[in-house]
Amino acid sequence: MTEGRHVHPTPHECAARGRAARTTVPRSGHADFAPAPDRTDPVEVIERQSARRLQELVPIRYGRMLESPFRFFRGAAALMAMDLSTTATSGITTQLCGDAHMLNFRLLASPERHLMFDVNDFDETLPGPWEWDVKRLSASLAIAGRANGFSTPERSRVIRDTVRSYREAMRGFARMRNLDVWYARIDADDLYARLAGELRPRAQRRLSRTLSKAKSRDHLQSLDKLVHRVGDDLRIAPDTPLVTPLSDLLPEVERSELEQQLRELVDRYSLTLSSDRRALLTQYRVVDMARKVVGVGSVGTRCWVLLLLGRDTGDPLFLQAKEAEESALAPYCEASAYANQGERVVSGQRMMQATSDMFLGWERVSGLDGRERDFYLRQLRDWKAIPKAEGMTPKVMRMFGRLAGATLARAHARSGDRIAIAAYLGGSDRFDRALAEFAERYADQNERDHQALADAVVHGRVTASSTV
Repeated sequence: MTEGRHVHPTPHECAARGRAARTTVPRSGHADFAPAPDRTDPVEVIERQSARRLQELVPIRYGRMLESPFRFFRGAAALMAMDLSTTATSGITTQLCGDAHMLNFRLLASPERHLMFDVNDFDETLPGPWEWDVKRLSASLAIAGRANGFSTPERSRVIRDTVRSYREAMRGFARMRNLDVWYARIDADDLYARLAGELRPRAQRRLSRTLSKAKSRDHLQSLDKLVHRVGDDLRIAPDTPLVTPLSDLLPEVERSELEQQLRELVDRYSLTLSSDRRALLTQYRVVDMARKVVGVGSVGTRCWVLLLLGRDTGDPLFLQAKEAEESALAPYCEASAYANQGERVVSGQRMMQATSDMFLGWERVSGLDGRERDFYLRQLRDWKAIPKAEGMTPKVMRMFGRLAGATLARAHARSGDRIAIAAYLGGSDRFDRALAEFAERYADQNERDHQALADAVVHGRVTASSTV
Protein backbone atom coordinates (compact mmCIF):
# COMPACT_ATOMS: atom_id res chain seq x y z
CA MET A 1 0.00 0.00 0.00
CA THR A 2 1.37 3.40 -0.98
CA GLU A 3 1.98 5.63 2.03
CA GLY A 4 -0.65 8.33 2.47
CA ARG A 5 -3.38 6.62 0.44
CA HIS A 6 -6.76 5.93 1.98
CA VAL A 7 -7.58 2.35 2.89
CA HIS A 8 -11.04 1.45 1.58
CA PRO A 9 -12.65 -1.50 3.37
CA THR A 10 -14.85 -3.72 1.27
CA PRO A 11 -18.64 -3.67 1.68
CA HIS A 12 -18.36 -7.06 3.38
CA GLU A 13 -15.86 -5.66 5.89
CA CYS A 14 -18.05 -2.62 6.58
CA ALA A 15 -21.08 -4.82 7.19
CA ALA A 16 -19.08 -7.08 9.47
CA ARG A 17 -17.96 -4.07 11.47
CA GLY A 18 -21.55 -2.96 11.94
CA ARG A 19 -22.80 -6.36 13.02
CA ALA A 20 -19.86 -6.78 15.40
CA ALA A 21 -20.76 -3.52 17.13
CA ARG A 22 -24.03 -5.12 18.28
CA THR A 23 -22.12 -7.41 20.63
CA THR A 24 -20.56 -4.41 22.38
CA VAL A 25 -23.65 -2.18 22.35
CA PRO A 26 -26.88 -4.11 21.71
CA ARG A 27 -29.50 -2.15 19.83
CA SER A 28 -31.91 -2.54 22.74
CA GLY A 29 -29.32 -0.85 24.97
CA HIS A 30 -30.08 2.51 23.36
CA ALA A 31 -33.29 2.64 25.38
CA ASP A 32 -31.27 3.43 28.49
CA PHE A 33 -30.93 6.92 29.85
CA ALA A 34 -30.36 8.13 33.37
CA PRO A 35 -28.65 11.38 34.36
CA ALA A 36 -25.09 10.88 35.52
CA PRO A 37 -24.68 11.00 39.32
CA ASP A 38 -22.31 13.96 38.97
CA ARG A 39 -24.37 15.68 36.25
CA THR A 40 -23.64 19.40 36.10
CA ASP A 41 -26.47 21.68 37.19
CA PRO A 42 -28.42 22.44 33.98
CA VAL A 43 -28.72 26.16 34.71
CA GLU A 44 -24.95 26.33 35.15
CA VAL A 45 -24.45 24.82 31.68
CA ILE A 46 -26.81 27.38 30.16
CA GLU A 47 -25.19 30.24 32.08
CA ARG A 48 -21.72 29.25 30.83
CA GLN A 49 -22.99 29.56 27.27
CA SER A 50 -24.68 32.86 28.03
CA ALA A 51 -21.48 34.33 29.49
CA ARG A 52 -20.06 34.54 25.94
CA ARG A 53 -23.16 36.25 24.56
CA LEU A 54 -24.36 39.86 24.36
CA GLN A 55 -25.58 40.30 27.92
CA GLU A 56 -28.45 42.65 27.08
CA LEU A 57 -29.98 39.88 24.94
CA VAL A 58 -29.52 36.95 27.34
CA PRO A 59 -32.84 37.59 29.16
CA ILE A 60 -34.61 37.14 25.80
CA ARG A 61 -32.96 33.74 25.47
CA TYR A 62 -34.15 32.68 28.91
CA GLY A 63 -37.61 34.07 28.26
CA ARG A 64 -37.95 32.04 25.07
CA MET A 65 -36.66 28.88 26.74
CA LEU A 66 -39.17 29.29 29.57
CA GLU A 67 -42.18 29.37 27.23
CA SER A 68 -42.49 25.57 27.12
CA PRO A 69 -40.44 22.38 27.58
CA PHE A 70 -40.22 22.15 23.79
CA ARG A 71 -38.78 25.66 23.45
CA PHE A 72 -36.40 24.88 26.30
CA PHE A 73 -35.25 21.77 24.45
CA ARG A 74 -34.56 23.79 21.31
CA GLY A 75 -32.22 26.04 23.29
CA ALA A 76 -30.55 23.26 25.26
CA ALA A 77 -28.36 21.48 22.71
CA ALA A 78 -25.39 21.82 25.08
CA LEU A 79 -27.29 20.02 27.82
CA MET A 80 -28.23 17.12 25.59
CA ALA A 81 -24.70 16.88 24.21
CA MET A 82 -23.47 16.52 27.79
CA ASP A 83 -26.06 13.81 28.47
CA LEU A 84 -25.47 11.92 25.22
CA SER A 85 -21.76 11.75 26.01
CA THR A 86 -22.65 9.41 28.91
CA THR A 87 -24.63 6.99 26.70
CA ALA A 88 -23.27 3.96 24.85
CA THR A 89 -22.55 4.23 21.12
CA SER A 90 -21.74 1.77 18.36
CA GLY A 91 -18.39 3.43 17.68
CA ILE A 92 -19.41 4.40 14.13
CA THR A 93 -19.15 8.13 13.42
CA THR A 94 -20.50 10.48 10.80
CA GLN A 95 -20.89 14.22 10.30
CA LEU A 96 -23.51 15.33 12.81
CA CYS A 97 -25.96 18.17 12.54
CA GLY A 98 -25.57 18.41 16.32
CA ASP A 99 -29.02 19.95 16.78
CA ALA A 100 -31.28 17.66 14.76
CA HIS A 101 -34.57 18.52 16.48
CA MET A 102 -37.70 18.32 14.36
CA LEU A 103 -37.95 22.04 13.52
CA ASN A 104 -34.51 21.93 11.92
CA PHE A 105 -36.01 19.91 9.05
CA ARG A 106 -37.65 22.30 6.62
CA LEU A 107 -38.20 23.54 3.10
CA LEU A 108 -35.47 25.64 1.50
CA ALA A 109 -34.25 26.66 -1.94
CA SER A 110 -31.43 25.21 -3.97
CA PRO A 111 -29.22 27.56 -6.02
CA GLU A 112 -31.01 26.20 -9.09
CA ARG A 113 -34.34 27.51 -7.67
CA HIS A 114 -35.74 24.13 -6.74
CA LEU A 115 -37.71 23.84 -3.50
CA MET A 116 -36.08 21.15 -1.35
CA PHE A 117 -36.74 19.43 1.97
CA ASP A 118 -33.57 19.07 4.03
CA VAL A 119 -31.95 19.32 7.43
CA ASN A 120 -30.98 22.85 8.44
CA ASP A 121 -29.02 24.69 11.19
CA PHE A 122 -25.47 23.49 11.58
CA ASP A 123 -24.17 25.70 14.39
CA GLU A 124 -23.25 22.56 16.38
CA THR A 125 -22.03 20.37 13.52
CA LEU A 126 -19.05 18.07 14.14
CA PRO A 127 -18.13 14.47 13.36
CA GLY A 128 -19.48 12.23 16.10
CA PRO A 129 -21.63 9.15 16.90
CA TRP A 130 -24.47 8.88 14.41
CA GLU A 131 -26.86 7.85 17.18
CA TRP A 132 -26.71 11.31 18.77
CA ASP A 133 -28.58 13.02 15.94
CA VAL A 134 -31.21 10.27 15.83
CA LYS A 135 -31.73 10.53 19.58
CA ARG A 136 -32.10 14.31 19.50
CA LEU A 137 -34.67 14.04 16.71
CA SER A 138 -36.55 11.32 18.61
CA ALA A 139 -36.56 13.26 21.88
CA SER A 140 -37.86 16.38 20.13
CA LEU A 141 -40.81 14.40 18.77
CA ALA A 142 -41.62 13.01 22.22
CA ILE A 143 -41.51 16.50 23.75
CA ALA A 144 -43.59 18.04 20.96
CA GLY A 145 -46.07 15.17 21.21
CA ARG A 146 -46.50 15.79 24.91
CA ALA A 147 -47.14 19.47 24.25
CA ASN A 148 -49.84 18.50 21.73
CA GLY A 149 -51.54 16.16 24.19
CA PHE A 150 -50.63 12.92 22.40
CA SER A 151 -51.02 9.75 24.43
CA THR A 152 -47.98 7.62 25.26
CA PRO A 153 -48.86 5.03 22.55
CA GLU A 154 -49.33 7.85 19.99
CA ARG A 155 -45.93 9.33 20.81
CA SER A 156 -44.31 5.91 20.68
CA ARG A 157 -45.71 5.27 17.22
CA VAL A 158 -44.47 8.66 15.97
CA ILE A 159 -40.94 7.91 17.16
CA ARG A 160 -40.89 4.30 16.00
CA ASP A 161 -42.08 5.38 12.54
CA THR A 162 -39.37 8.05 12.42
CA VAL A 163 -36.57 5.72 13.44
CA ARG A 164 -37.82 2.95 11.17
CA SER A 165 -37.72 5.43 8.29
CA TYR A 166 -34.13 6.31 9.20
CA ARG A 167 -33.20 2.63 9.43
CA GLU A 168 -34.85 1.58 6.18
CA ALA A 169 -33.48 4.59 4.31
CA MET A 170 -29.97 3.82 5.57
CA ARG A 171 -30.32 0.22 4.39
CA GLY A 172 -31.30 1.60 0.99
CA PHE A 173 -28.32 3.96 0.89
CA ALA A 174 -26.02 1.08 1.87
CA ARG A 175 -26.91 -0.63 -1.41
CA MET A 176 -26.36 2.48 -3.54
CA ARG A 177 -23.30 3.67 -5.40
CA ASN A 178 -21.42 6.57 -3.81
CA LEU A 179 -22.41 9.14 -6.43
CA ASP A 180 -26.04 8.10 -6.24
CA VAL A 181 -26.04 8.78 -2.50
CA TRP A 182 -24.71 12.29 -3.15
CA TYR A 183 -27.31 12.92 -5.86
CA ALA A 184 -30.18 11.81 -3.58
CA ARG A 185 -32.53 14.60 -2.48
CA ILE A 186 -36.19 15.35 -1.79
CA ASP A 187 -37.64 18.18 -3.84
CA ALA A 188 -41.13 19.66 -3.60
CA ASP A 189 -42.60 17.24 -6.13
CA ASP A 190 -41.14 14.26 -4.25
CA LEU A 191 -42.45 15.68 -0.99
CA TYR A 192 -45.97 16.08 -2.35
CA ALA A 193 -45.92 12.59 -3.85
CA ARG A 194 -44.79 11.06 -0.55
CA LEU A 195 -47.37 12.82 1.59
CA ALA A 196 -50.43 13.66 -0.51
CA GLY A 197 -51.61 10.06 -0.86
CA GLU A 198 -51.97 9.77 2.92
CA LEU A 199 -53.83 13.05 3.31
CA ARG A 200 -57.48 13.93 2.93
CA PRO A 201 -58.33 16.46 0.19
CA ARG A 202 -58.44 19.38 2.62
CA ALA A 203 -55.02 18.51 4.03
CA GLN A 204 -53.67 18.06 0.50
CA ARG A 205 -54.73 21.60 -0.30
CA ARG A 206 -52.99 22.88 2.85
CA LEU A 207 -49.81 21.10 1.84
CA SER A 208 -50.00 22.60 -1.65
CA ARG A 209 -50.48 26.08 -0.16
CA THR A 210 -47.49 25.53 2.15
CA LEU A 211 -45.27 24.67 -0.80
CA SER A 212 -46.49 27.70 -2.74
CA LYS A 213 -46.07 29.98 0.27
CA ALA A 214 -42.48 28.82 0.77
CA LYS A 215 -41.65 30.07 -2.71
CA SER A 216 -43.00 33.50 -1.82
CA ARG A 217 -40.58 33.86 1.10
CA ASP A 218 -37.85 35.49 -0.95
CA HIS A 219 -35.88 38.76 -1.00
CA LEU A 220 -38.78 40.76 -2.36
CA GLN A 221 -40.98 39.68 0.54
CA SER A 222 -38.12 40.50 2.89
CA LEU A 223 -37.96 43.93 1.28
CA ASP A 224 -41.61 44.52 2.17
CA LYS A 225 -41.27 43.19 5.73
CA LEU A 226 -37.85 44.43 6.83
CA VAL A 227 -37.25 47.68 4.98
CA HIS A 228 -38.71 51.17 4.90
CA ARG A 229 -37.89 54.16 2.75
CA VAL A 230 -36.05 57.19 4.14
CA GLY A 231 -36.18 59.82 1.43
CA ASP A 232 -34.75 58.18 -1.66
CA ASP A 233 -32.89 55.54 0.37
CA LEU A 234 -33.91 52.13 1.72
CA ARG A 235 -33.18 51.34 5.35
CA ILE A 236 -33.81 48.34 7.58
CA ALA A 237 -36.86 49.04 9.72
CA PRO A 238 -36.34 48.81 13.49
CA ASP A 239 -38.18 46.20 15.53
CA THR A 240 -36.35 46.61 18.83
CA PRO A 241 -34.95 44.52 20.38
CA LEU A 242 -35.35 41.87 17.66
CA VAL A 243 -34.06 44.01 14.77
CA THR A 244 -31.98 47.05 15.70
CA PRO A 245 -30.37 49.19 12.97
CA LEU A 246 -26.83 50.28 13.74
CA SER A 247 -28.01 53.88 13.77
CA ASP A 248 -30.18 53.04 16.81
CA LEU A 249 -27.61 50.79 18.45
CA LEU A 250 -24.37 52.73 18.79
CA PRO A 251 -22.98 56.28 18.99
CA GLU A 252 -21.71 57.64 15.68
CA VAL A 253 -17.99 56.89 16.19
CA GLU A 254 -18.56 53.29 17.32
CA ARG A 255 -21.17 52.80 14.61
CA SER A 256 -18.78 53.92 11.90
CA GLU A 257 -16.13 51.51 13.15
CA LEU A 258 -18.58 48.58 13.22
CA GLU A 259 -19.94 49.46 9.78
CA GLN A 260 -16.41 49.36 8.41
CA GLN A 261 -15.75 46.00 10.06
CA LEU A 262 -18.92 44.51 8.57
CA ARG A 263 -18.18 45.88 5.10
CA GLU A 264 -14.73 44.34 5.28
CA LEU A 265 -16.31 41.12 6.50
CA VAL A 266 -18.46 40.93 3.37
CA ASP A 267 -15.48 41.68 1.11
CA ARG A 268 -13.26 39.03 2.71
CA TYR A 269 -15.97 36.40 3.07
CA SER A 270 -16.59 36.58 -0.67
CA LEU A 271 -13.23 34.84 -1.15
CA THR A 272 -14.74 31.68 0.37
CA LEU A 273 -17.36 31.55 -2.41
CA SER A 274 -16.86 29.93 -5.79
CA SER A 275 -15.63 32.34 -8.44
CA ASP A 276 -19.00 32.65 -10.21
CA ARG A 277 -20.87 33.46 -7.00
CA ARG A 278 -18.14 35.85 -5.94
CA ALA A 279 -18.57 37.66 -9.23
CA LEU A 280 -22.32 37.87 -8.63
CA LEU A 281 -21.82 39.28 -5.13
CA THR A 282 -19.59 42.06 -6.46
CA GLN A 283 -22.61 43.37 -8.39
CA TYR A 284 -24.26 44.30 -5.07
CA ARG A 285 -23.40 47.08 -2.65
CA VAL A 286 -24.06 47.17 1.10
CA VAL A 287 -26.53 49.94 1.99
CA ASP A 288 -27.62 49.18 5.56
CA MET A 289 -27.00 46.89 8.53
CA ALA A 290 -28.85 45.86 11.67
CA ARG A 291 -28.43 43.53 14.61
CA LYS A 292 -30.92 40.64 14.59
CA VAL A 293 -32.07 38.29 17.35
CA VAL A 294 -32.47 34.77 15.98
CA GLY A 295 -33.79 31.43 17.18
CA VAL A 296 -33.84 30.21 20.76
CA GLY A 297 -30.46 28.68 21.55
CA SER A 298 -28.67 31.26 19.40
CA VAL A 299 -30.11 34.32 21.15
CA GLY A 300 -27.27 36.52 22.35
CA THR A 301 -24.80 35.52 19.67
CA ARG A 302 -23.76 38.35 17.40
CA CYS A 303 -25.94 38.26 14.33
CA TRP A 304 -26.21 40.93 11.66
CA VAL A 305 -28.59 41.34 8.76
CA LEU A 306 -27.10 43.20 5.81
CA LEU A 307 -29.16 44.88 3.09
CA LEU A 308 -27.44 44.93 -0.30
CA LEU A 309 -28.81 46.41 -3.52
CA GLY A 310 -27.98 45.44 -7.07
CA ARG A 311 -29.33 47.14 -10.18
CA ASP A 312 -31.71 49.40 -8.23
CA THR A 313 -33.91 49.49 -5.12
CA GLY A 314 -36.02 46.67 -6.53
CA ASP A 315 -33.02 44.34 -6.67
CA PRO A 316 -32.29 43.46 -3.01
CA LEU A 317 -30.09 40.83 -1.45
CA PHE A 318 -30.28 40.15 2.29
CA LEU A 319 -27.33 38.43 3.91
CA GLN A 320 -27.16 37.20 7.48
CA ALA A 321 -23.79 37.20 9.23
CA LYS A 322 -24.06 34.97 12.29
CA GLU A 323 -21.41 34.40 14.91
CA ALA A 324 -20.11 30.84 15.03
CA GLU A 325 -19.08 29.68 18.49
CA GLU A 326 -17.45 26.41 19.41
CA SER A 327 -19.84 23.49 18.90
CA ALA A 328 -21.78 22.24 21.92
CA LEU A 329 -20.43 18.80 20.95
CA ALA A 330 -16.80 19.92 21.13
CA PRO A 331 -16.09 18.79 24.73
CA TYR A 332 -17.20 15.26 23.85
CA CYS A 333 -15.87 14.73 20.30
CA GLU A 334 -12.55 14.96 18.51
CA ALA A 335 -11.29 18.47 17.82
CA SER A 336 -12.64 20.17 14.73
CA ALA A 337 -10.47 20.04 11.62
CA TYR A 338 -11.14 23.77 11.16
CA ALA A 339 -9.57 26.58 13.16
CA ASN A 340 -12.34 28.95 12.06
CA GLN A 341 -15.69 28.04 13.62
CA GLY A 342 -17.51 29.59 10.67
CA GLU A 343 -15.69 27.28 8.29
CA ARG A 344 -16.62 24.35 10.57
CA VAL A 345 -20.30 25.28 10.21
CA VAL A 346 -20.11 25.79 6.45
CA SER A 347 -18.16 22.58 5.85
CA GLY A 348 -20.62 20.56 7.92
CA GLN A 349 -23.58 22.10 6.12
CA ARG A 350 -22.14 21.38 2.70
CA MET A 351 -21.36 17.83 3.79
CA MET A 352 -24.85 17.07 5.06
CA GLN A 353 -27.21 19.04 2.84
CA ALA A 354 -28.12 17.86 -0.63
CA THR A 355 -27.68 21.45 -1.78
CA SER A 356 -26.66 24.54 0.17
CA ASP A 357 -27.28 28.26 -0.07
CA MET A 358 -25.37 29.80 -2.95
CA PHE A 359 -23.99 32.60 -0.74
CA LEU A 360 -22.88 30.33 2.11
CA GLY A 361 -19.38 31.22 3.31
CA TRP A 362 -17.32 32.24 6.34
CA GLU A 363 -14.83 34.77 7.70
CA ARG A 364 -13.20 36.01 10.91
CA VAL A 365 -13.47 39.53 12.33
CA SER A 366 -10.70 40.89 14.53
CA GLY A 367 -11.28 43.44 17.26
CA LEU A 368 -15.05 42.98 17.45
CA ASP A 369 -15.99 43.54 21.11
CA GLY A 370 -12.34 43.16 22.01
CA ARG A 371 -11.55 39.80 20.40
CA GLU A 372 -11.53 37.75 17.23
CA ARG A 373 -14.92 36.30 16.30
CA ASP A 374 -15.83 33.82 13.60
CA PHE A 375 -18.87 34.23 11.38
CA TYR A 376 -20.69 32.39 8.65
CA LEU A 377 -22.82 34.19 6.09
CA ARG A 378 -25.79 33.12 3.99
CA GLN A 379 -28.97 34.55 2.52
CA LEU A 380 -31.39 35.67 5.21
CA ARG A 381 -34.49 34.29 3.51
CA ASP A 382 -34.80 32.27 0.35
CA TRP A 383 -37.87 30.06 -0.07
CA LYS A 384 -37.75 28.88 3.53
CA ALA A 385 -40.68 27.30 5.41
CA ILE A 386 -40.45 25.98 8.97
CA PRO A 387 -42.91 23.34 10.25
CA LYS A 388 -45.24 24.19 13.11
CA ALA A 389 -45.20 21.42 15.67
CA GLU A 390 -48.14 22.87 17.61
CA GLY A 391 -50.68 22.19 14.89
CA MET A 392 -49.65 18.62 14.11
CA THR A 393 -51.97 15.71 14.75
CA PRO A 394 -50.42 12.31 15.58
CA LYS A 395 -50.87 11.25 11.95
CA VAL A 396 -49.25 14.39 10.56
CA MET A 397 -46.35 14.14 13.02
CA ARG A 398 -45.80 10.51 12.01
CA MET A 399 -45.67 11.53 8.37
CA PHE A 400 -43.32 14.39 9.16
CA GLY A 401 -41.15 12.11 11.30
CA ARG A 402 -40.79 9.58 8.51
CA LEU A 403 -39.71 12.34 6.15
CA ALA A 404 -37.21 13.72 8.68
CA GLY A 405 -35.86 10.26 9.48
CA ALA A 406 -35.16 9.47 5.84
CA THR A 407 -33.61 12.91 5.32
CA LEU A 408 -31.30 12.48 8.30
CA ALA A 409 -30.24 9.06 7.02
CA ARG A 410 -29.30 10.59 3.66
CA ALA A 411 -27.33 13.35 5.42
CA HIS A 412 -25.42 10.77 7.50
CA ALA A 413 -24.88 8.44 4.53
CA ARG A 414 -22.94 11.15 2.70
CA SER A 415 -20.07 11.20 5.21
CA GLY A 416 -20.35 8.12 7.43
CA ASP A 417 -19.96 4.39 6.88
CA ARG A 418 -23.51 3.84 5.68
CA ILE A 419 -22.97 0.11 5.21
CA ALA A 420 -21.76 -0.35 8.79
CA ILE A 421 -24.63 1.74 10.19
CA ALA A 422 -27.17 -0.20 8.15
CA ALA A 423 -25.69 -3.53 9.25
CA TYR A 424 -25.75 -2.43 12.87
CA LEU A 425 -29.42 -1.41 12.62
CA GLY A 426 -30.43 -4.57 10.78
CA GLY A 427 -33.92 -5.48 9.64
CA SER A 428 -35.71 -5.76 12.99
CA ASP A 429 -37.37 -3.00 14.98
CA ARG A 430 -35.17 -3.37 18.08
CA PHE A 431 -33.51 0.02 17.61
CA ASP A 432 -36.85 1.67 16.78
CA ARG A 433 -38.42 0.47 20.02
CA ALA A 434 -35.32 1.37 22.03
CA LEU A 435 -35.36 4.95 20.75
CA ALA A 436 -39.04 5.31 21.65
CA GLU A 437 -38.16 4.40 25.25
CA PHE A 438 -35.10 6.65 25.27
CA ALA A 439 -37.09 9.60 23.95
CA GLU A 440 -39.65 9.35 26.77
CA ARG A 441 -36.92 9.14 29.39
CA TYR A 442 -35.15 12.13 27.95
CA ALA A 443 -38.42 14.07 27.73
CA ASP A 444 -38.75 13.52 31.49
CA GLN A 445 -35.24 14.91 32.00
CA ASN A 446 -36.00 17.88 29.75
CA GLU A 447 -39.04 18.73 31.86
CA ARG A 448 -36.93 18.65 35.01
CA ASP A 449 -34.34 20.92 33.41
CA HIS A 450 -37.04 23.32 32.19
CA GLN A 451 -38.35 23.52 35.74
CA ALA A 452 -34.82 24.16 37.04
CA LEU A 453 -34.57 27.21 34.78
CA ALA A 454 -38.00 28.40 35.91
CA ASP A 455 -36.91 28.05 39.55
CA ALA A 456 -33.71 29.97 38.81
CA VAL A 457 -35.78 32.87 37.46
CA VAL A 458 -38.12 32.82 40.48
CA HIS A 459 -35.17 32.94 42.88
CA GLY A 460 -33.42 35.72 40.96
CA ARG A 461 -30.47 33.65 39.82
CA VAL A 462 -31.12 34.60 36.19
CA THR A 463 -33.36 37.19 34.56
CA ALA A 464 -35.85 36.33 31.81
CA SER A 465 -37.62 38.72 29.47
CA SER A 466 -41.22 37.88 28.61
CA THR A 467 -41.74 40.82 26.24
CA VAL A 468 -40.60 39.14 23.01
